[in-house]
Amino acid sequence: MATIDGFLKLDIRVGKILEVSDFPEAKKPAYKLKIDFGPEIGIKNSSVQIVDLYAKEDLLDKYVLGVVNFPSRKIGPFESEVLTLGVPDKDGKVILITPDKDNGAILGGRLF
Repeated sequence: MATIDGFLKLDIRVGKILEVSDFPEAKKPAYKLKIDFGPEIGIKNSSVQIVDLYAKEDLLDKYVLGVVNFPSRKIGPFESEVLTLGVPDKDGKVILITPDKDNGAILGGRLF
């Protein structure tokens, strides 16, 4: 069973997507993202398999949630530094978890 202490070990933050590029070297269709997690964490790279539901231009300036304290993961020639969070739709495609920035989500804010 999970505990609150276990949950608190995860550092999940609000980030803003600054750049989106194709990732043709990935085994499954993916994008490479540069995400700004605010002054404390900074700008991090992430690989995401979301090409089925999101166009690159729709992702720019989008706010997302990411786990920033997992070890980096090498995916082909790319180093993914954060896990960008999502949930599956009815077909198993990834829907990004996004805060409601219109209500004032703070860049770099920690999920609690």
